[in-house]
Amino acid sequence: MVNGKFKILNETGLHLRPASDLCNVALNYPCKIELKTMDRTINAKSLLGVLSACIKCNDEIEIICSGENEKEAYEAISQFLENDIAVYQIK
Repeated sequence: MVNGKFKILNETGLHLRPASDLCNVALNYPCKIELKTMDRTINAKSLLGVLSACIKCNDEIEIICSGENEKEAYEAISQFLENDIAVYQIK
């Protein structure tokens, strides 16, 4: 299992376009990829699941990858979040 926490800095949060792009990145990997918010754990490959989390600016999320190619999946999602969503990775 590989995981990391991120703080969303994008003013519009994780709306339709970035949520769709995040799911598309996640769908490239066979491992289980979850997005954890305050009290919910969501399948990061499900667009409706990600949108239903209503992730806004300054919200913290955790990405959890487990299974085959988990490290590659985590790196790809981390890169996407940092480059396309505007996040701060919490160490």
